[in-house]
Amino acid sequence: MTTRTRAPRTNEFFTPGRIIMLVVAVVTLIFIFGNTRQTKIRLLVPEVTMPLWLALLFTLVIGAACGLYAARRR
Repeated sequence: MTTRTRAPRTNEFFTPGRIIMLVVAVVTLIFIFGNTRQTKIRLLVPEVTMPLWLALLFTLVIGAACGLYAARRR
């Protein structure tokens, strides 16, 4: 009895979904490294200084959480 192991083929590794996620990751890294300057953010009274990409990330997370909440309420 012989057992054969199947070697992964390259076309199985590079699926369309993985290629899209790789492109999104590269674009995200380019965005982050391009927006490292400090920015001031004021919400009512406190003023915070942080990198622009981090402020945009917080905005994305808050928006996504609001969207998920609204979708679950329906």
